[in-house]
Amino acid sequence: MNDKNWIAVDWGTSHLRVWAVDGARVRAAAQSDQGMGVLARSDFEGALLALVADWLPPGQVTQVIACGMVGSRQGWVEAPYRALPCVPLAGGLVPAPTQDPRLSVHVVPGLKQAQPANVMRGEETQIAGFLARHPGWDGVLCLPGTHSKWVHLSAGEVVSFQTFLTGEVFALLATQSVLRHSVSGWDAAGFKAGLTQGFERPDRLMGRLFPLRAEALLGGLDPGVARARLSGLLIGAELAVARPYWLGQRVAIIGARDLAGLYLQALAEVEMPATQVDATEMTLAGLDAARALRHVPTEP
Repeated sequence: MNDKNWIAVDWGTSHLRVWAVDGARVRAAAQSDQGMGVLARSDFEGALLALVADWLPPGQVTQVIACGMVGSRQGWVEAPYRALPCVPLAGGLVPAPTQDPRLSVHVVPGLKQAQPANVMRGEETQIAGFLARHPGWDGVLCLPGTHSKWVHLSAGEVVSFQTFLTGEVFALLATQSVLRHSVSGWDAAGFKAGLTQGFERPDRLMGRLFPLRAEALLGGLDPGVARARLSGLLIGAELAVARPYWLGQRVAIIGARDLAGLYLQALAEVEMPATQVDATEMTLAGLDAARALRHVPTEP
């Protein structure tokens, strides 16, 4: 086993991202659209090899640590959810079956919450990476994305979390609803206006959507203003509902730069300071932390 050179994998529903790592230094990176959603179980090893075959030294076994939907019921191997409260990583890495003798693949389990019912896959690795970089940190993490997560951390454990379909709803409304004819581009003032409306009256969210189309038809509303206002409405409503989570807490945002920046701006508008960290960096830090756990038996 080559313990120094290893491969980090973030395998989502729609994309596969891989990194060749030397210790803690990334030597190379690659990605494809071969996400879990388009693969049969027998296809996973081939999809991985298509990206990493050149990184595998002959005659050696290379560690591969993977997180995300690769561990779902429809993934390469099911990595059972671990129940809260718990540390984000603790034993339970699940080996995936391989035919290529150069591969040793282990998958990080997700987390589950019984009441109210909730699950996560992939975010637990980013949380672990954040805690590895910020030991002893207590507070709330916001992980914006297709399905945004708000996660309460205490004493190194994930205590509880909430999930919001904000990103998915925005994509559906902007590309598949009647609003698709009226939204494109971006306008910072439009985002701020929508944010204020969504945060102050989340109960009126559903009634504020169609006017974006009507204002375009009757008043020539700029499509950049409309799109930004739509985003602001949805994020503002999310912040309002999540307010009991983040109010009075330390908050950090883990996400892609642009989207995380919108949440950082949104929290600043409601006078809630937060810090922003890069999602890829946290994923790699979490996968690095998971390497030491690959031989620990799976928890029930």
